[in-house]
Amino acid sequence: MIYPEIVDRLRRAGCVWAEDEARLLLENSFDQHDLVEKVRRRAEGEPLELVVGWAEFRDLRIQVARGVFIPRRRTEFLAEQAIAAEPTVVVELCCGAGAISAAIQHESRRTIDLHAADIDPAAVELARSNLDGPVHLYVGDLFAPLPEQLHQTVDVVVANVPYVPTADIPFLPAESRLTEPGTAVDGGPDGLALFSRLVAEASPWLAPGGRLMSEVSERQVPLAASIVAGHGLRPEVREDENLGATVIIGTFTT
Repeated sequence: MIYPEIVDRLRRAGCVWAEDEARLLLENSFDQHDLVEKVRRRAEGEPLELVVGWAEFRDLRIQVARGVFIPRRRTEFLAEQAIAAEPTVVVELCCGAGAISAAIQHESRRTIDLHAADIDPAAVELARSNLDGPVHLYVGDLFAPLPEQLHQTVDVVVANVPYVPTADIPFLPAESRLTEPGTAVDGGPDGLALFSRLVAEASPWLAPGGRLMSEVSERQVPLAASIVAGHGLRPEVREDENLGATVIIGTFTT
């Protein structure tokens, strides 16, 4: 296949950015047979990131795999907030492929004591492949697998928890519904079920002035802020219109 043929095939399949995707497929194929197969997979609706094997995240190539949540570009803003806080002890929960931790490792100007956890063992193994510096990895639910010595020491807890309301799941793009686990996107009736647990369990782990950071949707901000305040953290909302990203921060004050 040649470039115009690939673009035409992708356009007919409904790919909005057919030219850019065709270029990526060409650049990430071993030979003609591999290229034809990758074009077929993409035209049949498989996410481009899975087809090429990686997702771009803050200028990094994050390895991805079927069954593990694919990092979104809007979550770069959440990573940016964590990095800007200049922490020395960081915990990433619901780490998935480890994109946020990888960005923190890559961009932080100081040595980070980095801990990352996910309830899915496959996600933790994928994160291990994406993290090239010292990191402590755990399998378990939210804070449960973390060592007790982290109590009252963490500067930043960052977590891109699932926040899509259950009723909205059928309206997600098919490529997400068919290739990513429901537990990675389904946030319960109001989308904030896991977020609420995260906030409720955070304070014992945070150092004085430590911050909890999570991504939410714009419409969830009032409820999310009230949840944060209700657990003794000072809420703050930050937004990036270009990325369509909303981050809520809860600061632990004594």
